[in-house]
Amino acid sequence: MHSINKPRSRSREALPLSLARVSVVVPAMNEEKNLEHVLPRIPDWVHEVILVDGNSKDRTVEVARSILPEIIVVNQDRKGKGAALRAGFRAARGDIIVMIDADGSTDPQEIPAYVGTLMSGADFVKGSRFLQGGGTDDMEWYRRFGNWGLMQLVNFRFGGHYTDLCYGYAAFWRDVLDKIDLEKVDGFEVETSMNIQVLRQRLQVQEVASLEHPRIHGKSNLRTIPDGWRVLRTIITMGLQPNPNRTARPRRRIDFTRPNAGWNRHIGMPNE
Repeated sequence: MHSINKPRSRSREALPLSLARVSVVVPAMNEEKNLEHVLPRIPDWVHEVILVDGNSKDRTVEVARSILPEIIVVNQDRKGKGAALRAGFRAARGDIIVMIDADGSTDPQEIPAYVGTLMSGADFVKGSRFLQGGGTDDMEWYRRFGNWGLMQLVNFRFGGHYTDLCYGYAAFWRDVLDKIDLEKVDGFEVETSMNIQVLRQRLQVQEVASLEHPRIHGKSNLRTIPDGWRVLRTIITMGLQPNPNRTARPRRRIDFTRPNAGWNRHIGMPNE
């Protein structure tokens, strides 16, 4: 399987958790007015912030560098959110990678919950707007219904127990990139592809409650019907493919005694 994880990260098993480096990947296209509300909220202990510029026509890059002079700016090779994330993942050097949006809809101050859950034993942590403690102020009823229907398909076909599917807030250990293939995933369906692949690879997946806020400035690049179709096509295509990993991995311990454990949901491994 093709990997975008080069060079390889340090061994997770030999790494003291207190020394884990965190990279935050932020895809952005024409987001100059939103970055001032997003970048300063990223925790100071984050090792690096990577802005993936989607050929912005405004001052996105200049504003980002004025807020965080040490920010790493990279360009994407193709159009789409999936292509942007691939570019950011290639540039990331952290042991943990967090992906957030640049429009203010995902709150960087939730990053500790994602990182803490990874350090408690999860391989991949995804946000859910529909767990207790989560919510959304940026989803019309028809998008909510579409997300629910697509989620049911994924849970039924791939044995998951997701409560949310099409949400772009996620975090994972860097070595997860060795187990998933995103080379042909260019658009908003990238989140669905990742969520399916980590299930099929028998990884330890956990959801954490997340609050989605309205975009602060500008207009969303999401196109409900075309992008919804791309997500559905991704589910169907992957559902017709043979399971790449039928041997279940040993379960690693998930520490539910953590203070925010009541707001998290362990997905476990599928029985496909």
